[in-house]
Amino acid sequence: MTLLVGEDFFDLFRTFEHTAYRLEVRESYYEKEQLGQFLAGQRVNLTYMEAWFSLIVQRRVEGKRIERVRVVSRPHSDYTRYGLWLCAYNTQAGEDIRYLERQHAAGLPDLDYWLLDSNRLYAVRFGEGDDLLGAELVEDPAAVIQAGWWRDVAWHHAVPYSEYVKATGFGVEHPTSA
Repeated sequence: MTLLVGEDFFDLFRTFEHTAYRLEVRESYYEKEQLGQFLAGQRVNLTYMEAWFSLIVQRRVEGKRIERVRVVSRPHSDYTRYGLWLCAYNTQAGEDIRYLERQHAAGLPDLDYWLLDSNRLYAVRFGEGDDLLGAELVEDPAAVIQAGWWRDVAWHHAVPYSEYVKATGFGVEHPTSA
């Protein structure tokens, strides 16, 4: 299994032509330090996200879309609450993020992936402790088509971030970013 990591992984988002779509199904991810800061009510250091936010803005200016659906459980985990807070920055940069409660996600995979331009599929791999290992290219045409179908189903049932925040009453006092 060959994994794209670091700049090679980041280059995927510099090279797509039209759309980059992400399905997120995990309850937690690798931002342990930032999650701890958030939970402690401290200023959250978001310098690790600066390149991503800049890329989102650049791609949106070019007319390209970056979209994701986050499958979440209720009650929200600590990480989901952090993700909801962080999502304000992603959406401000131009990313379209939607939320789908796990109870409505029947038929979706237990796999995080990126689907670029509806024809390049990358399974996102994680290690123990939620460490991001990288992205693995999936070349099976049937798997690419299946991922597109999952995207369409998830997108249809997911709720845009701003609507989800209103509907769930998410209103935790948020630490400012650093």
